[in-house]
Amino acid sequence: MFIDGCFWHGCPEHCVPSKTNAKWWAQKLDTNRQRDAETTQHLENLGWQVVRVWEHEAIREAADRVERALRARTR
Repeated sequence: MFIDGCFWHGCPEHCVPSKTNAKWWAQKLDTNRQRDAETTQHLENLGWQVVRVWEHEAIREAADRVERALRARTR
């Protein structure tokens, strides 16, 4: 399970583009998102199940999603 910060991982709902060094930050966040996707793919290729949770998600909802993923995997 990964808990992704809204700013650092480019949450589509909450990430606000930086006004200072905008080009650099846009590239940095794009690189972070690309790395996240590559990491997820790599772990899934190894047989892991990856669950990503945004920091803004309600704890109960995130926990329920993780629990559902675990239950589905053990069936």
